[in-house]
Amino acid sequence: MKNLIAISIVSSIFAASCNTKETSKPTMDITPPKADKIAKHLEIHDDVRVDEYYWLNQKDEPEVIDYLERENDYYDKMTAHTKEFKEDLFEEMKSRIKEDDESVPYFYNGYYYITRFETGKDYPIYTRKKNSLDAEEEVLFNVNEMAEGHSFYNLRGINISLDNKWAAFGIDTVSRRKYTIYIKNLETGEILPQGIGVTTGSSTWANDNKTLFYTRKDEQTLRSNQIFKHIRGTDPSTDELIFTEDDETFGTYVYKSKTNKYLIIGCYSTLTSEFQILDANTPEGKFTIFQPRERGLEYGISHYGDSFYILTNKDDATNFKLMKTPEKSTLKENWKDVIPHREDVLVEDVDIFKDYLVVSERNNGLNKLRIIRWDETEDYYLPFDNETYTAYTTQNPEFDTKVLRYRYNSLTTPASVIDFNMETRDKTIKKEVEVLGGKFDKNNYESQRVWATAEDGTKIPISMVYRKGIKKDGSNPLLIYGYGSYGATIDPYFSSSRLSLLDRGFIFAIAHVRGGEYLGRQWYEDGKLLKKKNTFTDFVDASKFLIAEGYTSKDHLYASGGSAGGLLMGAVLNMAPEIYNGVIASVPFVDVVTTMLDDSIPLTTGEYDEWGNPNEPEYYNYMKSYSPYDNVSAKEYPNIFVTTGYHDSQVQYWEPAKWVAKLRELNKGDNHIYFHTNMDAGHGGASGRFEALKEVAMDYAFLLDLEGIAE
Repeated sequence: MKNLIAISIVSSIFAASCNTKETSKPTMDITPPKADKIAKHLEIHDDVRVDEYYWLNQKDEPEVIDYLERENDYYDKMTAHTKEFKEDLFEEMKSRIKEDDESVPYFYNGYYYITRFETGKDYPIYTRKKNSLDAEEEVLFNVNEMAEGHSFYNLRGINISLDNKWAAFGIDTVSRRKYTIYIKNLETGEILPQGIGVTTGSSTWANDNKTLFYTRKDEQTLRSNQIFKHIRGTDPSTDELIFTEDDETFGTYVYKSKTNKYLIIGCYSTLTSEFQILDANTPEGKFTIFQPRERGLEYGISHYGDSFYILTNKDDATNFKLMKTPEKSTLKENWKDVIPHREDVLVEDVDIFKDYLVVSERNNGLNKLRIIRWDETEDYYLPFDNETYTAYTTQNPEFDTKVLRYRYNSLTTPASVIDFNMETRDKTIKKEVEVLGGKFDKNNYESQRVWATAEDGTKIPISMVYRKGIKKDGSNPLLIYGYGSYGATIDPYFSSSRLSLLDRGFIFAIAHVRGGEYLGRQWYEDGKLLKKKNTFTDFVDASKFLIAEGYTSKDHLYASGGSAGGLLMGAVLNMAPEIYNGVIASVPFVDVVTTMLDDSIPLTTGEYDEWGNPNEPEYYNYMKSYSPYDNVSAKEYPNIFVTTGYHDSQVQYWEPAKWVAKLRELNKGDNHIYFHTNMDAGHGGASGRFEALKEVAMDYAFLLDLEGIAE
């Protein structure tokens, strides 16, 4: 969700946003694509579902490609009247970006590391300078040059050896999240010829600077299931298998402690975690179990001195607590409380420094950064005075430093990188993202947090932003966004591209529905498994609240969500289609039952603790009762815009393709249903900072056209 920076919108356009005009319509008679219906009977638990569009999962078959291309062609023709407007929106949002931009340098192991962009270029350039920012720049990777000839290109997982001579990195050119790891000699610039395929792209060096540990994925399911050891300069086919995660509900990864003393293998599922450790100076040794996995026991570890600090839910600590154990006695019976569990405070993360412990907490939905000296002479919180802000620690790789780096932004304030001296308490704003165009003034915008009441009496927080001066008369177009799964919290964040909506009169709202962790871990527990429907009813009730309070009306209310948030969109479309004028569903997870019954699909088995296992009748029946695809019925649906990526490994393209075909078949109204497939992209959309903006422009043009503001 990285968004860019702001511009001028002429006052006449803003004024026009307050008076809805007749929406432009295509002048030609265009027939929507119609997918063939081939009945597929799916039976389990003595229940039969008939899926007439099941055949669309035959990837690369000519009939499937033809259907997707016909849908794209239909979208292009039906929105031809907004083509120029989409181009204008793209240029408008692009003009807010400082093209020759660079990150705030961070110091690690003798070098300052910097990521910069050049004017007109889509991809970053990774550089470093030795000891001083005045030193000569060393280009590590110019991704613009590397990406030439590729429609998609993603470089990730840059990992530099302790001697600063070698860099391991991962490359994906398909957007299937199957990365090939390469090793580069930073002294000669040579990239070693043999890549290591089908990995996560991430890796970690042992302290001998020649042994590299990495995670390989299962070729079919793409589950991260094996840890290998590679000796630099050898054939990857001879790499030693170190660990295999046999439980299909778990994934695995490998990293090194901030102190550089331990290599650590992590294993994770939705409800359970486990770690193994090895002295990073002896990579030829064997990993030992830190604490054996126990279903429901979650923990994470950080090394410091002669101890490990453990963030865990042990002893029914729903909101997690911090514990400590000797590094030679790591079993849970040796763990002792450092920060006890609190019912009203969620402990999200810790950062370990030589003299300080920094604890990231959340209370009543708001981020808190707590700073504690190890000698216990200081214990205080950084002050924040807003209800619609986001603050979190960021690049802090140095262990021996008194400076904490964190990021701050709000719905009205561009993102800032701030260095905070934990000893003197002096704060230095290293950078605030520039909003180009000359007309942006944060004082022109207002944000607030309001609370809706759900059908069961629960209070649902909603963060909102809009231009000052709006009237609560129901005439404002309003876009409400939601996610609500995996405990992922959508914090209030600034978006420069969003200004293209706000400056045309839109209100933007985030519904902090159950299924996230905005109000603590229990907020997540109350929106998963057999309580999943709370996520959907919360969103509908938040929408109805905004209408009742006069912020908008059903003729001007729009909803948006992606991935699991796309499931949310599909569910609310079936539950309350009449209260929305338009809905955007991006890479939507809408065929819940079929997908969760197919353990050959990437990520399925690891999701059982989130959604339930439909091989069990109770979960099957509950899942079926809300699965968007299974619950499409003959009714009038609002305007809908659905997007997907052909190479998506997380939500396969055929889920939205089938859903759209069924919506078209059963829709009783004449509102538009558009479907667009990016044939070169995956779950994250297009690569490159500018190409991604074209997809945002498509979304915004859809909304603004429905409001009659498409010029």
